Amino acid sequence: MTDLDALDRRLLRALVADATATAGELARRFGCSQPVVWRRIRRLQEAGVIAGRRVDLDLGRLGFGVSVFLGVKLATRGRVSLEDFERAASAIPEVQMVEHVLGLYDYRLRVVARDLADFERVLRRRIMTLPGVGDVEANVLLSEERLAGPLG
Repeated sequence: MTDLDALDRRLLRALVADATATAGELARRFGCSQPVVWRRIRRLQEAGVIAGRRVDLDLGRLGFGVSVFLGVKLATRGRVSLEDFERAASAIPEVQMVEHVLGLYDYRLRVVARDLADFERVLRRRIMTLPGVGDVEANVLLSEERLAGPLG
């Protein structure tokens, strides 16, 4: 685990909120020099704390009006490898996330669709035909608030 001081945490919160913020902008915001910010960010990257930078897409503006979280329980453990399921699920364009979880279900998938009819098509033709799929539970996302997580 990497020790983080107050400036590290502030920088991480700012980058989580806007990964496009420049070192100069962050330096002005936090009252320090640009080289200090660059060194901090580089150290956090080298330590693996910053694993990458992502683009946050507005799925609604791209035509995807429905997001659904699926709990998937595999029915054929042993006959189908977890890697086969993960590979097949990840190949479906509408699947945005595949998480192997512990609990009632084996996997949690985030699926996007244009509308509920489109989601039903994806569920019937793609999800339910994945290797080893047994039970599936769907939870439709109503709203979402992105938080900084453990950084406060």
